[in-house]
Amino acid sequence: MERLHKAMDFFIRHQTTLSYSMVSLLTAGSEQIFSSVVFKCPCNSGNMLYGFSFLLAPAFILLLLGYMVNARTWRLFTGKCSQQKCLQRSPWGTCASSCQLLVQITAKASVAPLTWIAVALLGANFYECAASGNSRIARLFCKDNGTDCQNQLLKTPCDKELSAKISGEWLSLKAQSQLIGWLLIASIMTVALISTCVSRCCSPVSYLQLKFWKIYSKKEHELFEIKAKEHATKLAERNTNCFFEATDPAPFHTPSNEDWQKISILYTFDSEEQYYSMIHKYVSTNRGNSPKFNEEGQDLTVLAFVDEGQASISGL
Repeated sequence: MERLHKAMDFFIRHQTTLSYSMVSLLTAGSEQIFSSVVFKCPCNSGNMLYGFSFLLAPAFILLLLGYMVNARTWRLFTGKCSQQKCLQRSPWGTCASSCQLLVQITAKASVAPLTWIAVALLGANFYECAASGNSRIARLFCKDNGTDCQNQLLKTPCDKELSAKISGEWLSLKAQSQLIGWLLIASIMTVALISTCVSRCCSPVSYLQLKFWKIYSKKEHELFEIKAKEHATKLAERNTNCFFEATDPAPFHTPSNEDWQKISILYTFDSEEQYYSMIHKYVSTNRGNSPKFNEEGQDLTVLAFVDEGQASISGL
């Protein structure tokens, strides 16, 4: 039982890393299936289009799915185009905060497509097919050997012996693909490390306070879900009972549209009177009626939001 608790604690502490790892493993497995079962290079003039379609199209689809399944995307866009919001909010502030959040969403959504491209390049099947139909690569391999060499190059993905013969003094198409794949992986890891170091260095909160923030945000999210279900259930029961019993409804308080708008906007961290969420800020400023509620949040250098129980801070 104690080992089970330790395992659960480990999964909870590292759930973000484990979720990324799971997405990467599933993507890599899917690429292997596509490469070995579905992909069949035509070995003709359509090589380039066919190969790059398998290399880039699935990655683009995975990127779109990453946007769609991320709750932050809908938190960012829901209600943003309504006329009332456009009149109430400063376009510069909204644009700055939205772009900041969009960068974070894109970084998370890019895990699967980048994994697909990297694994596909290491496997080399897609690139080898696409590159064999590229005119520039054909000139590099064939030089002055004429169209006969170029026609043979189109057939190299289907003939390994022919591929070794044409490669000659240049790197083979498979070697080129694997080299590009490793460079891509190294570049991604370098950018990730540098961005993490810079963001942590510019963090407005300490390591332990950030840890507390994440715990608070997770608990607030869980309690919000529970309370929202309870409140919705009571309201639904009252309305259905009144409908079937033909009675007048008893008074029932529910948050107004204005209240929902106040807790749904993006939260900006203030080091002087810090709050850990928009709900925290809302209840601490007389349900958002205090002038401080509107005065704060003008500093867009630090943007924080709660998504699926996790606290995220811009630059953290």
